[in-house]
Amino acid sequence: MRAAAVAGRHSVLEVVADFDELLRHRNVDVIDLCTPPNLHFAQTVKALRAGFHVVCEKPIAASLVELDQLQIEEARAGRWVMPIFQYRFGAGLQKLRHLVHRGITGPVVLATAETMWNRGRDYYSTAWRTTWSGSLGGCLLCHAVHAHDMLTYICGPVRSVSAIAKTMVNRIETEDCAVAALELINGGLASLAVTLGSREQHSRLRICFTHMVAESGTHPYELSSDPWRFVSDDPAIEAEIDATLADFDPCHEGLVGQFQRLHDALANDQPLPVNLADGRASIELATALYYSATDGTRVTLPLTEGHPMYCGWGSPLTGPNAGKTTVPTTLEYV
Repeated sequence: MRAAAVAGRHSVLEVVADFDELLRHRNVDVIDLCTPPNLHFAQTVKALRAGFHVVCEKPIAASLVELDQLQIEEARAGRWVMPIFQYRFGAGLQKLRHLVHRGITGPVVLATAETMWNRGRDYYSTAWRTTWSGSLGGCLLCHAVHAHDMLTYICGPVRSVSAIAKTMVNRIETEDCAVAALELINGGLASLAVTLGSREQHSRLRICFTHMVAESGTHPYELSSDPWRFVSDDPAIEAEIDATLADFDPCHEGLVGQFQRLHDALANDQPLPVNLADGRASIELATALYYSATDGTRVTLPLTEGHPMYCGWGSPLTGPNAGKTTVPTTLEYV
């Protein structure tokens, strides 16, 4: 059993192979769900009702209605649910957030998020990754979600989206290439570009503010970590950037950083570093992207209970590719 081998390497004293058996353990405070996406919602509900705090990998649920139910379950249980968005805590991104909070950057004018990754036969040998019912989505939901969360974490909420999604690279049900144009609540614009067919993998986030430009490195899986560039053509702004970053207090990054902040929140009765509202915003953006890609329309947020995809985006998306598991000649969902 793989779990036993991992436990042996890390001196873990006990291995449990059944989720219900885990819920009977009274010496556990927090359950961390790293299971396939289609299990997340039901397992989170069961863990909350059993009295545990829950940490859950993305995507935390398959629809806005499930997110709203989780908020009810969380309140009833008096426990917390923390979605995993560990990229928020990279040193580079935290420096940018520090500059934003100090008022150095000015408003966002234009932001771009690129997720240029490669996924092939080996990755999709795990069967649930190839289907809507197993993975709940493709590159927009399961791969670029962290880059998109980073963008909104810095730039603020989204007002509207227009998207195109295609299956171009792999013989799977879900999308593996997508582009989208976003209008932000503050009036700025953003673009998202995602592919799982890039022969050179990289990720990049670039944000043009009125006073400066912030740009990440291009390592595909260290997007929020240093090095980042913070540049202005105004010497006075450059001096403010340098002075502001001089008092930046670095903390742990990535998953370690998120879990350290979780420990501090639970120990000191403070707000979670990432909460269900953050998870809901991520699912709302994904829902809007899928609806736009399916319907061919520009979608305005927020999405209410009356929205056609409030209860989910379908399995698979409707349109000319519905039900196809091979790469078609006509690739658009619209």
